[in-house]
Amino acid sequence: MQPNLFPEQRHLNREPMVMPSVEAQSTRSRLQRMVGSVLLTCSVLLSLSACAAGKASAPQEEEFSYAWLKGYAHTLATESYVSHKGELPKSLQGMSWDDYQQFHFKKKAALWREDDSEFRAELFHLGLYFDTPVHIYQLENGKAKLIEYSSSMFDYGKSKVKGSQLPKDLGFAGFRMQFNTDWQRDVVAFLGASYFRAVGQEMQYGLSARGLAVDTALPKPEEFPMFTRFWLEKPQPGSNIATVYALLDSPSVTGAYRFDIEPGERLKMKVDAAIYPRKAIERLGVAPLTSMYMVGENDRRTSYDWRQEIHDSDGLAMHTGNGEWIWRPLGNPSNLRFNAYSDENPKGFGLMQRDRNFDHYQDDGVFYEKRPSLWIEPTGNWGKGSVQLVEIPTLDETFDNIVAFWNPAEPIQPGQELLYSYNMYWGGIPPVQSPRARVVDTFTGIGGVVGQKRKYYSKRFVIDFAGGSLPMLGKDTQVKAVISTSQGRVEIESARPQHAINGYRAMFDLVPPEDSVEPINLRVYLEVDGQPLTETWMYQWTPPPVNERELHNAGHLQ
Repeated sequence: MQPNLFPEQRHLNREPMVMPSVEAQSTRSRLQRMVGSVLLTCSVLLSLSACAAGKASAPQEEEFSYAWLKGYAHTLATESYVSHKGELPKSLQGMSWDDYQQFHFKKKAALWREDDSEFRAELFHLGLYFDTPVHIYQLENGKAKLIEYSSSMFDYGKSKVKGSQLPKDLGFAGFRMQFNTDWQRDVVAFLGASYFRAVGQEMQYGLSARGLAVDTALPKPEEFPMFTRFWLEKPQPGSNIATVYALLDSPSVTGAYRFDIEPGERLKMKVDAAIYPRKAIERLGVAPLTSMYMVGENDRRTSYDWRQEIHDSDGLAMHTGNGEWIWRPLGNPSNLRFNAYSDENPKGFGLMQRDRNFDHYQDDGVFYEKRPSLWIEPTGNWGKGSVQLVEIPTLDETFDNIVAFWNPAEPIQPGQELLYSYNMYWGGIPPVQSPRARVVDTFTGIGGVVGQKRKYYSKRFVIDFAGGSLPMLGKDTQVKAVISTSQGRVEIESARPQHAINGYRAMFDLVPPEDSVEPINLRVYLEVDGQPLTETWMYQWTPPPVNERELHNAGHLQ
């Protein structure tokens, strides 16, 4: 597990989001063959081969299309993978964090600055953790032109790096974009492996997305595919959509990607991906999301910090193919936890930051209550598979320990072409929500009855629901909590109005088996006369060992 490689803006006196926080290339927490009607011209292949070797040729315009990019990615998948990691001048190797922080792209060098464009693009310098050259092209009217690295684009500040001594074919680490509503703060950034971030109207970075995840949470090293090339299409005058193309490469897979980026209250990305496996892949993660959960109302394992809650996301939301809405609160387990939720043609899933209350975080440096949620909306049928969730233990908020993605059920074999299209929505409120009442809080603690001696160990679960039809229920309506558990015994269950939120509260104790520490899966929803009123709350709890099941009886109850 590695740290979040992008620095968080911890202090108010720093300019916000000039340097976005990139996610670590870590275990936290990453279409059937297109047969060739696409002609790969020799000139383009030679140009790209030169770039792949880390030696970009002189800038020249080449024909470009997404169809061509897919054809090239498919051809690349038939060839052996060549890594260019670490191909940096010595002055950029092993540099300190402070030195890298001195690097700044000059605003006057931004792409489209002098054009009638709603967007500007700035480039990231290589160095520190970013040690694989990325080649970036400008794209206009179907013609691609390589952007040559020049030290004149950057201010090196007080670092020890002398830009004038760096090679002209150095390449870049990635890029970011601003929109016409704010030329200082980013709306999107691509930096590190296949990671990228975006913001909604809150203009606050948080969780990340990736192009692809390979072999996440398996008993072997995770593989991190990388966007090795980008094509930034010059936006049309007055257009509020920027289009980016990317080539993905790794030992196991190649891919061609198109991103149509539309800023707004919720920034929308329309993504088209064509994935070409080089070899069999045990666990492929499509539309992977990466986030952080350290401590919250339902998980106090790391409660030594003065803040009550520390997380970029507090739950996994799923809208299944059969129409069920599911809310799965996140946690910070003591051991790695993996869950797969089977589905067919999912309607959507995402990592959400539902809790938007500053008082719950009290962090006036990073503003966790403003962190965006990210909703994935598949277009077309994705078939059978599962939404998979990985929760990794962490003791530090700079480590991303949450990963979620779609995993297709069919085995991944070389020679396939896998086509996926989906919309991504970044912002405080997702574009769609359950019409039924939603989970707004999950609390856990010791079970039992206050004032009575506990004779055995139990865990208390409290789930608050709000919205939907709950405010319309009469006082005599008999609301029932439907509770199911994979193990253990449920007791002291209730469902009663919670007037503070104009909703309802479900509460129960779970008595675990005496001789088991196996994870217990729980499901809860509210109903009236057999009709569901709420989305489904799902949870996984691991009982402590028997010798750690403290009863916490007060002295007068001993």
